[in-house]
Formats: sequence, C-alpha cells, structure tokens
Amino acid sequence: MPLVAPDVERLFTAGTWYDCGRGLSATVTNLPAAELSLPTGQVAACDPFVGLGDDVEPFVEVVDPGTYPVVLSVVEVAREEDPSFAHERVAAAWLKVSEEPTVRWSLALTEGQSAESLDDNEFYGYGVDAGTGCFVDAAGTIPLGDLLDEYGEPLADAMYGEESMNCLPASMTDDEGRYQFVAFPSGWGDGSYPTWVGHDESGAVTGFVTEFLIVPQPGRESAA
Repeated sequence: MPLVAPDVERLFTAGTWYDCGRGLSATVTNLPAAELSLPTGQVAACDPFVGLGDDVEPFVEVVDPGTYPVVLSVVEVAREEDPSFAHERVAAAWLKVSEEPTVRWSLALTEGQSAESLDDNEFYGYGVDAGTGCFVDAAGTIPLGDLLDEYGEPLADAMYGEESMNCLPASMTDDEGRYQFVAFPSGWGDGSYPTWVGHDESGAVTGFVTEFLIVPQPGRESAA
C-alpha cells in the first residue's frame, strides 16, 4: 500500500500541535499565501532552482485555467530540553483550486505512473536539491527556467538571505507576464517529497498539496 495521505485539514489549521518524537514537537503557527496563475491548468511541481525545464512532467489531473492561492503550512519546531532550538519550517504547500469539501486525497501522478506499483509507504515525488519546492503551470517551465538561470540569485537571497530562512511564498513571472511559479522552502531541505491531489464528491479536483514530511501522520510507520 502506498504512503497514506496526510490529514490536510489538520495540517493547515493554526494551533495544531504534533509530537514528532525524539523530544521534538511542531505547532502550526502561520498560513501565508500567494496567488499562482495557471494559464493552461497543467499543474506541475518541482525544485525551481534545478528542476525547471522541458523535462518537468505535469500531473495527470488538469484544472480550469485561472489564478489560485498557494497556502503554506508553517510550523514552529521546538525541542523540550532546548528552548533556543525553536525555529520555523514549511511543513506543506497547498494549491487550492476549489472551496468544495475534499472527500479523497491520493498521490498526484504524472503520465505513466501507477500507485498500484508502489510498495508499503512508498510514494512518487519530486527531488529537491536546492532546499526549495514550487507549483508552476507546466507550459511555462522553459521560459521560467531560463529566467531563473539569469535572476535566480535575487530570489534565493529573498528566501534565504541574512543566514535565516524566510518561510513565505516567493514568486517569479516570465518577461512576457504569461507564466509564473510560486516557490517555498522545502521542510528540512533536500530530499524527495510527495504531492497529493484532492477530489470532491463529484470527482472534481479541489487542490494539490506537497508534503515535506515534517510532522507525523495517522496510519504511517514514521513521519519521514
């Protein structure tokens, strides 16, 4: 059985507290948001600093073109025996497509992937090598990748400057104003992270959530 989907509602409720084990706890403290334009409705997710380009595969589910909020679940991670350890991390990022209640979350798949081929607690996800994730319209990955090659340093400074992490969404738009991505720090940093797709009672897509495996979830052997 693939990795069990997270409790998204709890993950995006301010004040939610998690026992992370090993003397660590995490509390949802902030839910900052930014708007993302999806001119074609082909949703993709990747590490923008290393992943944008013609090899980014969109998820199978396509949404109506439009502009949608990307909301971050920011948690304060604390250590009981060391108050100075407390700091913030992004636990998840939610691209909210609909306000309809989500009745089912499942792994967001790209063409050729099948959840049935996964073993217990396995998942498909995207690799992170620069401590950053993003949501993006798949049609804009090439121009945005070219733009990031030229102007990536200011974005990195905005997100990680002054030796501290800024747990806020950051966006970049191509020179013609057509395509955009919304980026965010990826939990503990580099690794591979799953994205989940939600559906309402009618089967319509309600959103996508990239989870950074910071906090434990019911039905799993471990949080990471």
